[in-house]
Amino acid sequence: MRSTLHIKFIIVYIAFGFLSIFCVASITSELMTSHLEREISDALYREASLFSRNYLPGYFSESVSVSDVRTQLSGMQNYTEANIWFVKRDGSMIASSSLPGFPAAPQKIADFNPVENGSATYSVSTYHDYFGENMITVITPVTSGFATNGYLLLHKPYADLVSEQNAMLIPVYITVFVIFLLSFSVLIAFQFFVYRPLREITEAAKQYASGNLEYEIPITTQDEIGELSASLNYMSTQLKDMEDYQKKFIGNVSHDFRSPLTSIKGYLEAMADGTIPVEMQERYFKILLFETERLSDLTADLLTLNEFDTKNLLLDYTSFDIHEVIKNTASSFEGTCTQKRISIELLLASKVLMVHADKRKIQQVFYNLLDNAIKFSSNDSEITVETSERNGKVFVSVKDHGIGIPKKSISKIWDRFYKTDLSRGKDKKGTGLGLAIVKEIIQAHNENINVISTEGVGTEFIFSLTKG
Repeated sequence: MRSTLHIKFIIVYIAFGFLSIFCVASITSELMTSHLEREISDALYREASLFSRNYLPGYFSESVSVSDVRTQLSGMQNYTEANIWFVKRDGSMIASSSLPGFPAAPQKIADFNPVENGSATYSVSTYHDYFGENMITVITPVTSGFATNGYLLLHKPYADLVSEQNAMLIPVYITVFVIFLLSFSVLIAFQFFVYRPLREITEAAKQYASGNLEYEIPITTQDEIGELSASLNYMSTQLKDMEDYQKKFIGNVSHDFRSPLTSIKGYLEAMADGTIPVEMQERYFKILLFETERLSDLTADLLTLNEFDTKNLLLDYTSFDIHEVIKNTASSFEGTCTQKRISIELLLASKVLMVHADKRKIQQVFYNLLDNAIKFSSNDSEITVETSERNGKVFVSVKDHGIGIPKKSISKIWDRFYKTDLSRGKDKKGTGLGLAIVKEIIQAHNENINVISTEGVGTEFIFSLTKG
């Protein structure tokens, strides 16, 4: 950034200055020269035509003397600032008036051709080498009695045009120079409003790449640069949060895998070395089976969450009866409910209620919610499952009368591996991933799930589905 972009912009600025001067010196100068040539030649031609038509014919009718013609030519010379020649048809000089410093007119113009300019009204040349510099020459006929008796030639120094052109170009050059200086403010603005912020953003990117996510870009504007800086600051915050989450996630996974593996290893070693008698091994085999099931459940839950994280989850949408799913899932908990003397009350909106969703995923949602409700319900309690429909949506509620969720933990229950302090003593087998899976599935359906809970009273989960 420091050695490329800034220098490139300065080079472009300098090139802009040179190109501006080049355009004025070449294009503008050429256009101005062409314009001045036409303007001066047209003015000379008008004066020459007027004089040839109104005064000089008198010479051929002998009403005007040569002396009078010379006097008039002298006055015209002062007015037009041009060398003036009055010649006969063959180029013989009748009268002339020359500017100071220019050669006198010849007695006769050699190889005189009044139409040598063709269709042009003027020519730029030394005119048969009679002049030591270029002249703008115009030729007009002098007619008398419907016949051309002579010609009037005006030769204006081309240097006069160059002088006039230079006088006109000086203000243009000054203007270009002033614009060039004023455009320096663009370079200054680029320095403060673009280059410096980009340099800070580049430095931030280097810091983030090196692992320093604490680096923050100062935001001084509300434009696109400021928005980019704010986005990068937000990105660094998200990356830091993700990094913290990953550390916590790995710690939780390690802990949840280590505990059952430690138990399994310890009991197997005790059985192998005879510390646990053969007659007691059946009891510890059941413990080993319990710990193995914990590992299996944890692995299955992690694989389920991985489907969401890798964006590989493809929902198989179908229309099905949500009441059938509720009844079948509830019946699968009959054994557990009997042991704890828990009853499940179904308050269904109708006999059949069709929804449009992924049946297997929604069954998993309801299973996890009902499993949680049973785990955290006390013995001899009741769980209520209720359905309702309104505005094209079906709402499913799972309500228990268990330990409830502390108010400070409500927003955290959806986090992976999160367990409330009240649940740790009851949920020995839980992985802390059930509600995280529930939320991911519901959000994948573009639906919502809410929780209402009071500590010591109970908890109610309510989720929505699209009516089928």
